[in-house]
Amino acid sequence: QGWHDAIADLVRKKYLSADTPWGQSGHCGPQERWTKAREMVVEPLTGNGTFLDGGCANGYLMESVQRWAGRRGLRVEPYGVDIVPELVELARRRLPRWADRIWTGNLLTWEPPRRFDTVRIGLEYVPAARRPQLVARMLTGVVAPGGLLLIGPYTEEPEPKAVETVREWGFFVRRMIEVAHPDPRVVDQAREALRYVS
Repeated sequence: QGWHDAIADLVRKKYLSADTPWGQSGHCGPQERWTKAREMVVEPLTGNGTFLDGGCANGYLMESVQRWAGRRGLRVEPYGVDIVPELVELARRRLPRWADRIWTGNLLTWEPPRRFDTVRIGLEYVPAARRPQLVARMLTGVVAPGGLLLIGPYTEEPEPKAVETVREWGFFVRRMIEVAHPDPRVVDQAREALRYVS
């Protein structure tokens, strides 16, 4: 709990002091860069459905995903959960029409009111030793049967071995999507579309 409290304190200060919606979702730089780095999360979507942003911050990815999916002719109903109550309150104020579908919770222990067709998380949300538990928890208790678990995108510090690591934990990685970073020395990587295999 101490680890989660410390991370929440860091995120709270940084995100709430930002002056743009994408900054309040943890992204520095212009909106165009946000779009380039994050729009890949809709690539694996093949139909209409629900989308849970695990670690939703101020809800900006929720509304972005709905907009991006809509351009592809898809209807996506976004939901969100975050560990920082102040960010959840900010998301509810920003998105009052979705206030009842944005929750406060720790993804390791949170009991969702339903399961979701697509769930997006980051492995950095928990200590390294608990990351296999996080993936298992999402696949067995949060992602709907036949749904997708998207891990990433990673933008500032890509982890080239993330796919191999997740496979070593016993999960099937269906696909990885990459987009080029403006700095050629860096690659943004999204570990997307993980499906549980028993």
